[in-house]
Amino acid sequence: MARKNTSALTPRELLPLLGITVSAFIFNTSEFMPVGLLTDIGATFGTDEGTTGLIVSVYAWAVMILSVPLMMLASRIPFKPLIVLVLGVFCAGQLLSAIAATYGMLVVARLVVACAHSVFWAIAAPIAARLVDPQHGALAVSVVVAGSALAMVVGLPLGRVIGLLLGWRQTFACVGAVSFAVLLYLLFVFPRLEGAAAFKLNQLPSIFKNKVLVGVFVVTALYPMGYYTCYSYIEPFLLQIGWMGEDAVTVVLVVFGIAGLLGSAVCTRFYSAKSSFFPCAVIAGVAFSLAVLRPSVAALPLLIAVCVLWGVSGSGYNIVYQAKIIEVADESEQTVAMAMFSGIFNLGIGTGSFIGGSVCTYLGLQYVGFFGCAIAMVALAYCVFVLVPRMRRRRVY
Repeated sequence: MARKNTSALTPRELLPLLGITVSAFIFNTSEFMPVGLLTDIGATFGTDEGTTGLIVSVYAWAVMILSVPLMMLASRIPFKPLIVLVLGVFCAGQLLSAIAATYGMLVVARLVVACAHSVFWAIAAPIAARLVDPQHGALAVSVVVAGSALAMVVGLPLGRVIGLLLGWRQTFACVGAVSFAVLLYLLFVFPRLEGAAAFKLNQLPSIFKNKVLVGVFVVTALYPMGYYTCYSYIEPFLLQIGWMGEDAVTVVLVVFGIAGLLGSAVCTRFYSAKSSFFPCAVIAGVAFSLAVLRPSVAALPLLIAVCVLWGVSGSGYNIVYQAKIIEVADESEQTVAMAMFSGIFNLGIGTGSFIGGSVCTYLGLQYVGFFGCAIAMVALAYCVFVLVPRMRRRRVY
């Protein structure tokens, strides 16, 4: 799709890129949608917060386990039939979620969605870059990332609103319907592209010899573990500990999402000039927010301020640490390193959600912030005393 001496994307490039961006939006909306619906889902199946929250943990663990093997298989398929297949599996998983008669069936349905998720995020950025002229590759990837970030601002609160008005089953059904529409759209506008180069396991040893990459992976296991120990239960926390009404909870989640979009913009704009500041700052911001979350429920303005700091810091993490991977990984390793980053991040999500559920069950919902803070502080200590010195020695800090 070569094109010279033009500064704007052509319709042939823009139309399929729009489809991939909307796909990124619905995939991220689907992953975190249960966070805003835990109370209603639990009421349907008679499960407590800890048990209901396992649908977040199991989903994330499945993505972690399946990312590499499914990417190895998917790399042999041309991009157009692959993206259609991925969206088809995603639609099926949403339909199964909407009609699940038992909690176990819902978990299985979410595992189907996780299979599609595992492949989508391994191919989304390469597809975006291949759809456009090489000079616009970075722009195309940033557009897809924006679709993902928008899900936190609009997708999660919108899913919650639909759930409150129509029921949580209709929320999954709506996501399935939108994804099916995107599938049909891409069937018509997506060009014929060859698949990516086949992934080989012999690429892994060189990655593990890179001490900065290994350090990034360690932090990436710990940070989301702390973050999602609390975030996975933010809806019941605000309802039960914050004594908020349903509408107020939705407003707080919207504010949280907007703060996340702001954090993404700030990190994108200033990271290059302040790369010595952001790696530790984003973790410290989340750790502090989790530490003061419980006391902040005493006053709504204070709680909103804490959520803004949490949202800004949290969204900045992915930008900062993925940029660091690009800096330190060889070009031939970057795709594999990014896939590992995604898998390890989901390991942290799943484990954090499980820890948070255990805290809810055995200690009480009011303590999830403190436990999340403790784990985030371990991540911060590792970053300050291990990762940052490695970066300095490699001169990437």
